[in-house]
Amino acid sequence: MGVILDANVVVVGAGAAGLSAAAALKQNGIDATVLEQDARIGGTWSRRYDRLHLHTVRGFSGLAHFGIPRRYPAYLSRDQFVSYLREYADHFGLKIVNRCEVEKISRDPQSNEWKIVTGTGDTWRCNAVVIASGQYRIPIKPEWPGAEIFGGELSHSASYSNPTPFIGKRVLVVGAGNSGAEIATDIAENGGKFVALSIRTPPAIVPRDPFGMPVQRTGIMLGFLPARIADRIGRLTARLVLGDLTAYKIPTPAWGPFSARRIPLIDVGFVSAVKRGLVQVRPALVRLTESGAVYADGSSEPFDAVIAATGFGTGLGDLLDVDGVLNEAEEPIAASGAPTAQAGLYFIGFVHSLRGNLFEANLASRRLARNVRDFLGR
Repeated sequence: MGVILDANVVVVGAGAAGLSAAAALKQNGIDATVLEQDARIGGTWSRRYDRLHLHTVRGFSGLAHFGIPRRYPAYLSRDQFVSYLREYADHFGLKIVNRCEVEKISRDPQSNEWKIVTGTGDTWRCNAVVIASGQYRIPIKPEWPGAEIFGGELSHSASYSNPTPFIGKRVLVVGAGNSGAEIATDIAENGGKFVALSIRTPPAIVPRDPFGMPVQRTGIMLGFLPARIADRIGRLTARLVLGDLTAYKIPTPAWGPFSARRIPLIDVGFVSAVKRGLVQVRPALVRLTESGAVYADGSSEPFDAVIAATGFGTGLGDLLDVDGVLNEAEEPIAASGAPTAQAGLYFIGFVHSLRGNLFEANLASRRLARNVRDFLGR
């Protein structure tokens, strides 16, 4: 039987946004308890694929009140970023409860306290709760016709670590986001027999370092311009650096990152792999067969494995037992770090920012700390 535990403020999730929130709160005199489902800080990052590096530069990727030390490279690897997160938590002496998966969050109408039920059966009671469980929590797995008869391996990008299991195999990656493009490139450059990337929605592709300048810095500067003009400059820059990609069957997108407020595909080798013939571009996948895939144009190909790089959901709809704080996509309505329709409830880290999610987490955590301090009357 579980026990009742009390805390002033609880932060759900010890990822980058959650740690930054807890540190900013502490800098404002508020000790928060951080509940983390994994055994160690950085568990979610540790499970990402081996090839992963930050797409944002060190100087704009540090968290609140303790930036990334200069001994790290400009673009941190997965393991380097995990090391930084652990160093960050130690630096502030954050109170983190590991192996504590949150199952339900609700508000007591009598006491106005927040109740957080965990997988161990324990219940935490607190005055304010900050949800930082992440926007990549639940893999979205499409139900393609024919999936039940496909004779190869069908998986989601969430389970991808490295290309070793795919050496010598014909692999189809579905989804032209950053993960899909990197996974396809990784397999193609490391022993995949044949690799194709299926594109349904054409991506806006931008080079990571156009003309030697990190695209993140460019994005921050262009953000001060009208979205249409910023998109035009971005398209011109990409064309000058990457060339005409329609010649390689990569369609031109009908949307621009600034106008649509969507994350572009940051090129870290994908375009080169396509130009060298290592990765083949294919139309949208419409169904699977016993031996392979059928595309929207009616063509088909055999494959040994299909990887769905089809994104993630927040899972907040199942987590929260309160109304008026989520939109139809189960994403927070309120801005990151801002008060919500439920007093004492805050979100951080659920953003799609061209300035970089870590950059936004730094700013939002400072705003959050001020809002929580005001709410608690400190």
